[in-house]
Amino acid sequence: MDCAFEVHKELGPGLFESIYEECLCQELRDRGIRVENQVHLPVTYKGKLLTKAFRIDILVENAIIVETKSSSGLCAMDETQLVSYLRLSNMQLGFLINFNEILLKDGIRRKVNNFFYNKKQ
Repeated sequence: MDCAFEVHKELGPGLFESIYEECLCQELRDRGIRVENQVHLPVTYKGKLLTKAFRIDILVENAIIVETKSSSGLCAMDETQLVSYLRLSNMQLGFLINFNEILLKDGIRRKVNNFFYNKKQ
């Protein structure tokens, strides 16, 4: 999360999602953290590979999914996207980060063990 706060402090709100994604990846790498972006996530059903696939914005240490956004606010569909990626990948932890907030903490959602943690609550 410290890396996300650093990117937001440096760039502020109002840029494209792809810019925040690239900068966050660079910030993580600069700190020696293994990170991949735009990771292919295939979909299987009953052992069969389907034609539908997704792309995870950022995968940190092959364990944490980070979905970046730059919108006027997070919605239920954004959270559903993260839940889907966690379930399809069998990962346990994910963050949804909307960089288009004056205070970044207001744009962060965390998914852990089938529930969302919202700092506003």
